[in-house]
Amino acid sequence: MEFTIFTEPQQGFSYDDQLACALTAERHGFDAFFRSDHYMRMGDGSPLPGPTDAWTTLAGLARETTSIRLGTLVSSATHRYPAILAIQVAQVDAMSGGRVEFGLGTGWFEAEHRAYGIPFPARRFGLLEEQLAVITGLWQTPVGDTFSFSGEHYTLQDAPALPKPVQTRMPVVIGGGGPRRTPAIAARFATEFNIGFQPNEVVEEKLAGVRAACEAIGRDPRTLKMSVALPTFAGATESDIRRRAETAGRTLDDVRSSATVVGDAAEIAERVEGLRALGIDRIHFQVMDLGDTEHVDYLGSEVLPLARA
Repeated sequence: MEFTIFTEPQQGFSYDDQLACALTAERHGFDAFFRSDHYMRMGDGSPLPGPTDAWTTLAGLARETTSIRLGTLVSSATHRYPAILAIQVAQVDAMSGGRVEFGLGTGWFEAEHRAYGIPFPARRFGLLEEQLAVITGLWQTPVGDTFSFSGEHYTLQDAPALPKPVQTRMPVVIGGGGPRRTPAIAARFATEFNIGFQPNEVVEEKLAGVRAACEAIGRDPRTLKMSVALPTFAGATESDIRRRAETAGRTLDDVRSSATVVGDAAEIAERVEGLRALGIDRIHFQVMDLGDTEHVDYLGSEVLPLARA
């Protein structure tokens, strides 16, 4: 099983905060550092220092880290044109020496779109599907050939389809809760299917749905990595856990649910075992306070050894 640190920098954290968190995760041997792709804080609190762009940030981290994989969970299909995004991601992959993981979803935060003047169509699955077709098509086109595409949302004519990612196949993470379209899109395009913030019974249901979608197109479901993203509140003592919950605007009782990862190392290792039994291959530990590198230290030094055992 793989373990990553997943962050929400739009909640009030700078590039330097993200760098410190990523370096701490790398030092402890986490498999990857992921960040959200948002431009506006969610909920109450200070908006300072302001948003950071996901792919600009990952480009910086690509040059300041050496081994940890880097990705978005997940970028919004509404934020960028697909051909430009294909160039950005391929470039960051080259800057990292082939350590990028590309997450893409429909986008959901309507207020953010209104605030920044980003169009937010009511129907976005078609947009997502065409973006994936364009981006993967550009990457997979042989060097020297061109790529053309004609769809409802995008038209490309004789694109040079450069640059290419360093990786032969860029990992593609598809996340979302849709019961039909999301599993079908993941079965077609993804290397990883992510289920976010759900209790075990919903996770089990979503896994069954995406496995069925794979089988429907003749794909072996075992070729699709299954992952969960869960809010994480870890600590050696109840006071540590309570403090981290309160920093996120929640109570200790509130975070002790089946849709979170909460407790000391032994409790979390038991939670990991339950997810492994469901067929989960990767856990994204969502940490909300990037300034609390001691949280990542505890996860890395105390939780990871038990979870990997």
